[in-house]
Amino acid sequence: MLDGSLLARWLAAAFGLTLLLAALRPSAAYFGLTGSEPLTILPLTLEPEAAAQAHFKACDRLKLERKQRRMCRRDPGVAETLVEAVSMSALECQYQFRFERWNCTLEGRYRASLLKRGFKETAFLYAISSAGLTHALAKACSAGRMERCTCDEAPDLENREAWQWGGCGDNLKYSSKFVKEFLGRRSSKDLRARVDFHNNLVGVKVIKAGVETTCKCHGVSGSCTVRTCWRQLAPFHEVGKHLKHKYETALKVGSTTNEATGEAGAISPPRGRASGVGSADPLPRTPELVHLDDSPSFCLAGRFSPGTAGRRCHREKNCESICCGRGHNTQSRVVTRPCQCQVRWCCYVECRQCTQREEVYTCKG
Repeated sequence: MLDGSLLARWLAAAFGLTLLLAALRPSAAYFGLTGSEPLTILPLTLEPEAAAQAHFKACDRLKLERKQRRMCRRDPGVAETLVEAVSMSALECQYQFRFERWNCTLEGRYRASLLKRGFKETAFLYAISSAGLTHALAKACSAGRMERCTCDEAPDLENREAWQWGGCGDNLKYSSKFVKEFLGRRSSKDLRARVDFHNNLVGVKVIKAGVETTCKCHGVSGSCTVRTCWRQLAPFHEVGKHLKHKYETALKVGSTTNEATGEAGAISPPRGRASGVGSADPLPRTPELVHLDDSPSFCLAGRFSPGTAGRRCHREKNCESICCGRGHNTQSRVVTRPCQCQVRWCCYVECRQCTQREEVYTCKG
């Protein structure tokens, strides 16, 4: 299983590996709120032997467990997809928590310390990471970047005789199976491992719940005598919003301890929810994120975050909360931005430069 220490090493190595992979591809397309989120990684253009060696080295640099490294080496597209998934997940996490005290700080020691504990924030990181990997793999299959999978070829639509399957659907069946095998599962005696695995599955389930069927009509004069349909995953930003809501409603679970052996036993069902009778898995049957520990305030610098001193806030929206009652500083500055933009034929956008004064609010230390 991808435990805290391994996930920490994987996240750290993935960002460094991005530089290596950048040298191996001619170009990449980008999308997303930051403008630097990888969308399409083009196939390698090196000689086969050199490409294979680079692929093996990329898998080794990710510091995976033996089984995970074997799965990575099996398909040249996996290493790049892992890096893409980590980058996409981290950026979405930072976007979803941009107005919170914990703003998904993933630098060095903060990440490592956080992943060792069972906070709500840790639950979100596991869920968004598994969701990101599931999403990235399904897209990589349909884009032809993987050798062991292609488009989704197993539709399960109502009235199949009235539909003609076409297009190139995102291969969620392959990606979800790969992710579950890749993340694995440890003994049910390991309380923390069960919680982490549960949160991993929540991320995969959110991806599955967002699958949509897209159709295109074919026929004379726009009639819809034949429809070509394919499955598409929801944009990852929608997945992030859904998981953020689950973070806000996460359930705290407890454990019982066998006094004779000192081993953790069944997880106590929270808030009156009972686990299934005779169930082998003592976790409550819930589609929500679960966590073990109460989160710190994240107000002051410590093991889990750099604190909120100096953080920018929005006066009418979150300064009171983010600044933890310490108040905020106000600074006035002049900024210049493009404005009154018009599209000119052909083919560019012409903008004026407008200057305005704005106030910036930052938390006091």
